[in-house]
Amino acid sequence: MAPNSTYRVQFTPSFTFADAGGILDYLVRLGVDGLYASPMLDARRGSTHGYDVMDPTRARPELGGEAARDALQEQLDELGFSLVVDIVPNHMVVPNPWWDDVLEKGQASEYARYFDIDWSSGKVLLPVLPEGAEDEPGEHFVKVDWRRGNQELNYRRFFDITELAAVRVEDPEVFDMTHHEVLRWRPDGLRIDHPDGLADPTGYFRRLRERFPGWIVVEKILGPDETLPQSWPVDGTTGYDALREICGVFIAPTDKFAGDFHEVEHAARQQVADSILAAEVHRIARLVQGVPFEDACTAVAEVMVNFPVYRSYLPEGLEHWDIAVGRSKSPAVRALDEQVRADPHGELATRIQQTSGMVVAKGTEDTAFYRYTNFVALNEVGGSPDTFGVPVEEFHRRAAARQASWPLSMTALSTHDTKRSEDVRARLAVLAEIPDEYLAFEAAMTEKHGISEPSLNRLALQSLVGAWPITEERLGQYLDKASREAKIKTSWVDRNAEFDAEVAAWPAKVLDDPDVAAFVERIKAPGWSNSLGQKLVQLTSPGVPDIYQGTELWDFSLVDPDNRRPVDYDLRRDLLARIESGWLPEVDDSGAVKMLVVQRALRAKRKGFRGYKPLRAEGPAAEHVLAFQRSHIITVATRLPVTLARKGWQDTVLPLPKGPEWMDVLTGRPASESLASLLDRYPVALLVRGES
Repeated sequence: MAPNSTYRVQFTPSFTFADAGGILDYLVRLGVDGLYASPMLDARRGSTHGYDVMDPTRARPELGGEAARDALQEQLDELGFSLVVDIVPNHMVVPNPWWDDVLEKGQASEYARYFDIDWSSGKVLLPVLPEGAEDEPGEHFVKVDWRRGNQELNYRRFFDITELAAVRVEDPEVFDMTHHEVLRWRPDGLRIDHPDGLADPTGYFRRLRERFPGWIVVEKILGPDETLPQSWPVDGTTGYDALREICGVFIAPTDKFAGDFHEVEHAARQQVADSILAAEVHRIARLVQGVPFEDACTAVAEVMVNFPVYRSYLPEGLEHWDIAVGRSKSPAVRALDEQVRADPHGELATRIQQTSGMVVAKGTEDTAFYRYTNFVALNEVGGSPDTFGVPVEEFHRRAAARQASWPLSMTALSTHDTKRSEDVRARLAVLAEIPDEYLAFEAAMTEKHGISEPSLNRLALQSLVGAWPITEERLGQYLDKASREAKIKTSWVDRNAEFDAEVAAWPAKVLDDPDVAAFVERIKAPGWSNSLGQKLVQLTSPGVPDIYQGTELWDFSLVDPDNRRPVDYDLRRDLLARIESGWLPEVDDSGAVKMLVVQRALRAKRKGFRGYKPLRAEGPAAEHVLAFQRSHIITVATRLPVTLARKGWQDTVLPLPKGPEWMDVLTGRPASESLASLLDRYPVALLVRGES
């Protein structure tokens, strides 16, 4: 059975199983009933995320090991708390004991088939030596110059990370060896990482469902009009589709930040296919029959670059395959298409599908999102950077569809993978309401402190105002990562020392500029309004809402590792105690009002929500409210607050369903149909019949 809500924690050597147990009483008081844990299996020493699993047969010793995990489970059971565990079926970190055995014994190793190695190419290539070093042959491997990896690697990996070797979880023995321990724990839910990397996602989920009866959500990035394959016996996604809709409804439509995102995206994907994922392209091209190797490489890359979604799951998703093939111009594509259609479960079809997701993710999320920086609030996993705003009626339609088809799908606003936190995006959404004012600020700042690469300059300025106040160290680390991911004037592989120095010097120059603080002050309050609105909507709309660690208060984090900073739970306990005693906080820098919204919404959700009914305001400011009813509650949220402030609510009303009196549980007051009265204290309201 799915929890009503979850709270995501990131286990690290400084936040262990015992530390998680220590915050459970706080989470109960907050109203959560599910602990959503980052990977708990043994990972690379010092890992702060846990996705680099080293040994899937034991709980991670750095987190306390089996004894501490078992103690945490006992605490969860006593409180009636669900445990949702994040697992990684696609890859393991190398070296590890299984990998070492393969390197020692080659194909004679009992673990040789565990990893997706192309043995036809000879020894396992290990790109671990310094640039220019001579090869160092071993019993069944050869160590080579690290730069050769992207072109010649002969084992499948996670994206372009050679230290994360893919495992063949489609093999029943490999599945059992990598899943036995987690399934032995009997968690209530599983979050499946990166299903698009699997050879046979449908087969994997069917095998998993046979062994696990609980809640299953998958980290599947859906396009705006894409749905999960019907053949997957799962309960939904991890919520990026909901994130796009919820955040989008608080963004004003505008053409002031327009550009050609698809041109940037296509170029970025092509660069990724031709460079950092060239080894994967070459391996697939060798499977294409009757076509010269270079032509096959071109055809394979074209099809993957042109995918309209992350991947297809043939024979499901044939329409997406058809679009990718139709967009490709290479003559060899016809042969590729014919061979894939002739055997949709064969090695060629399998490898090109599981690799297309790598090209799309690395090309779009990890490259184009750092190049196309006109309005970065939209540059989010599963987002559409060239689509400004989600109309209210579209939001209602999609929310109702989720309730009808995927009522147990997770919803999220911040995750460990989001490019920026929900509160950063909410503040940046304000810029769409004041585009001319912001662009004038950007121009003035560029004249004074501009970075020489224009797209990074735009990204830096929006990140500065979105995450303000921010330290020089945090901003510097973010820009260093962003500039490398963009791969324009510097990259992870080819560094540009002069440009890197320019970027590193930028934070110190701008952080003391009073114009920055003044501009942030201009957008801070409407940003808070957006934050509260989107949080209340997420917590009460269809699906199982997740709260990322610490985001029950304002959180202005940027991309990882910035979003894995320690959370101050002592502060949160103190604020929650005041709220429990009846304190109604102001909307201010403390963020306590967000905790109020979270706590009251989760408390209401415990009674269960059913259905979804849009409610529509009437009057001159009707477009500035999003409202809906779900059984015993009504959610009301302000949208586009800057534009609203210019005209006010006037006599705009929200007709309420007749019957017992509605009470706003945020303020404890009887509800008024007049929005000027209902929203005079907070920009949101949560109405429940007859409760104070």
